[in-house]
Amino acid sequence: MQRIVLDLAISAQEYQRFYRGQIKQVVARALDGRNVRFPASVLQQVVQHEGIYGRYAIEFDDQGKFQRIVRLGA
Repeated sequence: MQRIVLDLAISAQEYQRFYRGQIKQVVARALDGRNVRFPASVLQQVVQHEGIYGRYAIEFDDQGKFQRIVRLGA
């Protein structure tokens, strides 16, 4: 399994745009410098009342299929 680690800072208001379908993809820079693009629906698993803030790992299989997203650290 492969993993990409990135820091996310998405306010609750901004996330609402994902939720309403106005934004379908998220583009972010991984800690290793790569630009990554993934479906906004991945974030449903980690959204909290204030939004999405923190360091996350996105795990995917060898074919590039999303497996899970986990928050790293406390």
